[in-house]
Amino acid sequence: MNVWVENGDLLFYVSRSGSFDENNSLLKLGRVRVHLSPNPFEGSLFRQELVLKDGGIEINGKKGDLSTVVSIHADVFHPLIEVKIESTRPLEAAVGYESWRTADRQLKGKENNQNSWKWAPQGDIKTYKDDIEFGVNEVLFYHRNREETVFDATVKQQGLDEIKKELSNPLKYLTFGGMLSGEALTPSGKYTGVYQSTAFEGWRLRTKRPSKKIQVSMILHTAQTATIPEWKAGLTKQVAKVRRTEKTAALKSKQWWNKYWSNSFIMIDQDKGSPAWQAGRNYQLFRYLLGCNAFGKSPTKFNGGLFTFDPVQVDSSFHFSPDFRNWGGGTHTAQNQRLVYWPMLKSGDAELMKAQFNYYQQALHNATLRTRFYWHHEGASFTEQLENFGLPNPAEYGWKRPENYDKGMEHNAWLEYEWDTALEFCMMILETERYTGKSIDQYLPLIESCLTFFDAHYQFLAKQRGSKALNDQGHLVLYPGSGAETYKMAYNSTSTIAGLKTVLNRLLELPWTSMPDRLSAEKRPSWTAMLNRIPPISFRESAGHTTIAPAMSWGRVNNTESPQLYPVFPWGIYGLGKAGLDTARNTYLYDQDVIKFRSHIGWKQDNIFAARLGLTEEAERLTLLKMKDSGRRFPAFWGPGYDWVPDHNWGGSGMIGMQEMLMQVDGDKIFLFPAWPKKWNTHFKLHAPYQTIIEASLKNGKVEFLKVTPESRRKDVVVL
Repeated sequence: MNVWVENGDLLFYVSRSGSFDENNSLLKLGRVRVHLSPNPFEGSLFRQELVLKDGGIEINGKKGDLSTVVSIHADVFHPLIEVKIESTRPLEAAVGYESWRTADRQLKGKENNQNSWKWAPQGDIKTYKDDIEFGVNEVLFYHRNREETVFDATVKQQGLDEIKKELSNPLKYLTFGGMLSGEALTPSGKYTGVYQSTAFEGWRLRTKRPSKKIQVSMILHTAQTATIPEWKAGLTKQVAKVRRTEKTAALKSKQWWNKYWSNSFIMIDQDKGSPAWQAGRNYQLFRYLLGCNAFGKSPTKFNGGLFTFDPVQVDSSFHFSPDFRNWGGGTHTAQNQRLVYWPMLKSGDAELMKAQFNYYQQALHNATLRTRFYWHHEGASFTEQLENFGLPNPAEYGWKRPENYDKGMEHNAWLEYEWDTALEFCMMILETERYTGKSIDQYLPLIESCLTFFDAHYQFLAKQRGSKALNDQGHLVLYPGSGAETYKMAYNSTSTIAGLKTVLNRLLELPWTSMPDRLSAEKRPSWTAMLNRIPPISFRESAGHTTIAPAMSWGRVNNTESPQLYPVFPWGIYGLGKAGLDTARNTYLYDQDVIKFRSHIGWKQDNIFAARLGLTEEAERLTLLKMKDSGRRFPAFWGPGYDWVPDHNWGGSGMIGMQEMLMQVDGDKIFLFPAWPKKWNTHFKLHAPYQTIIEASLKNGKVEFLKVTPESRRKDVVVL
């Protein structure tokens, strides 16, 4: 929820993970307005607090002898929102459910950026109206997708009609919504209005009589059902289930949040309000935003997560509905998305990573089928702009394509031949096993399929060009390739090579004796052979220094990323205590493209590179810029940067950088304070591989406290 008080009314938007409409917009579930009479928020005292430790919001108002406390929380384990109002005098409450989707809304121009059509809508695109009605003592609301969705248009566009029946479609008949009700509330008519340039209708519930205690609840339900009665029956079951657990739900949610905060933190004990203090506070606030989608069906999206708000407050020319966000709702941009999830390893939040891993797991079937259909070989081809049904985004794929252009390719200057971002999520899965010790068996076919694609596809491409599948050294010829979205038509892209080498090495390190039969030790030779087929990283001269090259060669520069430093992060081939550190540092310091592209904004990773390379002053400078207050009411609503507000890959890259400044790991070794300014007093608790937890405090440049769990790992800790 986005919660605020305005003109004496309490308002909040409701978002739920997985609420995708026919066009793959991530729709909000509406807005709730609570008006109290007499109004305690128009008096001498007003206070609104996000109670981080409990994961809720408390609002206090005082007017004369009337004192009121409003507590709001979203349940962690059930789709339940509760608003509890307690007052010293009896109050009347008017509770309105407000919707801007009361009629079909045609989307024009940039407003289509919120869905999968983006800048290339095919025909008239509409957000279809919701169904909203009064029940006996409640408001029932839901959005039901039609049979035809953007999935069908995408399949046809990409020439996959022949295998359409084999492809899974998560959008068809998907229905999401819920019920708003309250103790002693009864329907009290409808009303209309305009908020932030968007017209809406409201369905009002009103208290039957004044009371000192008022409770309002919203219960949500999402399902892909054949009929509306089936969905309504599912909602009824959901309501019954929630009601059975209601008495203990709030306590269990608080306990979950309490554990969440005790599990990991970074606090910077400097003057309150100072840039360093802000960085520490905003690290916590952004981690809170990530925790709000802990058990979501879909991953936390890089372009706002569940917390987008009225677009005119981001761009005054965007008179769109509150459903708007830039860069699509159901579209997955891996380069950005990875920055939301990498910090969860060291923050001990592996549990939160499942939604991201399952996203790829569910898309694996369709991605594998498209590979077989287009190229007749194995492996999953996960494109950079990936729909939640495992096919390329139709706008990025291109509607105007050359007649004989490869049907499996995105016809797109930024995205062509960019497949390797999926490898980072494979690595996250592998690292989850290393950090937590928990089985990742269910994801091994996904990792195998991603690797198989590169091996099979680049041999396939080589045989199309000539008679040999490998070069003279027996290596794959990774051409055409891509160095992120920047170095295009690349020959042996460094980011791809680093990714393949690292994932293969990590796969071979798994405890194979405990693996299922299909991944027994006999598989090792095939992965070892593939590892031997990966070509070496290329280098070049920059200002008289040897530096890592983006690729052996490339045709053009298309964006402003620095994939020549991806061997530093995320792949960890270069870093403190490792061979070639000088070369990696020289790349950061002297490569003219790296210097030109350097920034703290949005998905820029220079703060992470600097930390990994032990460049403390640079890491400090960039962290203070990246993690300072956003300038909005909520300090961690950064952006729009290159994306939208809040920009979650801005916050994610900031978190990663701060973690790397405090703690880096290499095999068994744990390095503390490798790029941390001595003048920043800190207390932190972070997680390391092999189920290790490090808690330490630094004051006036000296380590005052160090706790290593288990104690047997203390021998592996190096304090820098």
